[in-house]
Amino acid sequence: MVDLAVHPNFKINGRPISSEDITEIAYSFIKEGEPYKKSIGDFLMEWVDTTKTIEVKTSGSTGKPKPIKLLKNHMRNSALATGEFFGLLPGNTSLLCLSCDYIAGKMMLVRAMVLGLDIYLTEPKSNPLVELNEDKSFDFCAMVPLQVQASLDQMQKVKKLIIGGAPLSSRLKKDLVHTNTEIYETYGMTETITHIAIKHIGKGAENNNFKALPDVIFKKDDRGCLIICAPKISIEKVITNDVVELISETEFIWLGRYDYVVNSGGVKLFPEVIESKLNEVIDRPYFVAGIEDEVLGQKLILIIETDGSNEYELPQFNSIKSLEPYERPKDIFYLEHFIRTDSGKVHRDFTLKRAMNNT
Repeated sequence: MVDLAVHPNFKINGRPISSEDITEIAYSFIKEGEPYKKSIGDFLMEWVDTTKTIEVKTSGSTGKPKPIKLLKNHMRNSALATGEFFGLLPGNTSLLCLSCDYIAGKMMLVRAMVLGLDIYLTEPKSNPLVELNEDKSFDFCAMVPLQVQASLDQMQKVKKLIIGGAPLSSRLKKDLVHTNTEIYETYGMTETITHIAIKHIGKGAENNNFKALPDVIFKKDDRGCLIICAPKISIEKVITNDVVELISETEFIWLGRYDYVVNSGGVKLFPEVIESKLNEVIDRPYFVAGIEDEVLGQKLILIIETDGSNEYELPQFNSIKSLEPYERPKDIFYLEHFIRTDSGKVHRDFTLKRAMNNT
């Protein structure tokens, strides 16, 4: 039997919710709520049933989405670690503006139940803060970069913000320096029950390092990829495909995906690092990748989503001082539509194949 107790301070939209109330409110969301509330109700019903696990799907950004089971006790431990790291206290307010079809949205609810937060629910759209009352503010919120970009003028409504789900552009990071909100980029995945490392960005940020949450230790394998040791949220070590520079056992710099590393003329190029530089001159979806080349082994190419437009001004690579000569794409390909996962992430492998087939 799973312990169904929730924190006595837990509230939804200002209304106190006890363990006994959860089934009733979940049922009302499923039967009578707005469409986005159905997934909230479904998850709450799962949370209070007698099983010890929750089944979730991986994002599918690097492969086919697959179902995995997470222990509810591990999800509680993850919530406690987040609460400790950010100093969240019973009665603090939080905003749920992510879909509860995915782990990030589910964990916002778990944090509220475990830590005793007052969680407010809003539709998971691109600009979740715009329609909220001007005098309403929240102690804690999680967003994806697209939402943050659309909410820059409303950021005063959030005191502490975590951002995940996709890399942040250098342009967005510069914009965030001008807000007084405490902002953190997160590192994690479905298998680690969302974030296990945090990087402070925006005003007052000191470096580019991710720091571990409590009870998390980092190592590297012989590929240079991160190994996550977090016994309170995962029975086994999590071996990732993320190449990192390990600063200490609790701190690292993320370089990029091992799957995407381009070996061009003996030089290892990390697409994600190059993309963070190209953000200065490209204002639409794009990514860089490697394709076979007789001379270099692999050559770096740039793929830009045109969104149906046949005309696009070529980016001026020479204007980017941080871009090394060997980081400049050798060819540019244009594609009307990228292939994306159900959660909105660009599926690089499938999109690259489509771009090559269109040439």
